[in-house]
Amino acid sequence: MTNIAFIGVGNMGGPMARNLLKSGDGVTAFDLSAAALKPVTDAGGKSAATALDAVKSADVVITMLPAGAHVRGVYLEKESILTAAKKDALLIDCSTIDIDSARAVHEAAAKTGFDFLDAPVSGGTGGAEAGTLAFMCGGTEKAFARAEPILQKMGKRIVHAGGAGAGQAAKICNNMLLAISMIGTCEAFALGEKLGLDHQKLFDIMSAASGQCWSLTTYCPVPGPVPTSPSNRNYTGGFATGLMLKDLKLSQQAAQNAGAATPMGAEALQLYALMAAKGQSGMDFSGIIQMLRGVI
Repeated sequence: MTNIAFIGVGNMGGPMARNLLKSGDGVTAFDLSAAALKPVTDAGGKSAATALDAVKSADVVITMLPAGAHVRGVYLEKESILTAAKKDALLIDCSTIDIDSARAVHEAAAKTGFDFLDAPVSGGTGGAEAGTLAFMCGGTEKAFARAEPILQKMGKRIVHAGGAGAGQAAKICNNMLLAISMIGTCEAFALGEKLGLDHQKLFDIMSAASGQCWSLTTYCPVPGPVPTSPSNRNYTGGFATGLMLKDLKLSQQAAQNAGAATPMGAEALQLYALMAAKGQSGMDFSGIIQMLRGVI
């Protein structure tokens, strides 16, 4: 049994921690929310009063936090994971954060002798519950080799993208493309509606033609063709607009720093920012079709 400290057990971290418990590992969790901790402790995990208490006896430390500032806080403060964890502990950050923060933690971890991996995830809350997440990992070969058996208990696809920060870089590139393709898919359906086309017939045509993409065939933004997509639940659940907006901001920050031209990514950012400004940060990101329709 591996003793795992899990810091941040919200919508994503909670199901991930429970999957580790199902695999037979011991999990000690910390979260600022008592409500978030309860499902983990109900599943057999332990809770800690502080993040530092959670990591003291852990073989592996996993963090799943909202933003780079939070990750810097738990790893880089004077009293931090790097000062409290056992010296042979493996450190894995599954948050989606800016590349500079990820690299700063990599550098600090290396200086203190820890193996550290940035390993953001793709697959949403459904993938977290089902244990089918994709992990995009950045770090040394050694850190990846140590982390892979742990990550396999929470996901189905574990990829070593490269060195420090490569996991974060891959994640923001992927999600920028996802946002762009979802907007295009929504525009196609919105146009089809105006032209009198049936949703199912248009789906059948596009899903077998050159317009085929994941946003269409797996996450269809109109109800009916893909019963599991959030469009069948009035755009609830799934991947919130506010989270997509966060990832798009990270992509544009990275693009500016790298001198990369991403005009479609920049436009996607503006559209999702407008959707959020309309009070729809909690709506699934495929709900942007409602904005295109003029419903919101």
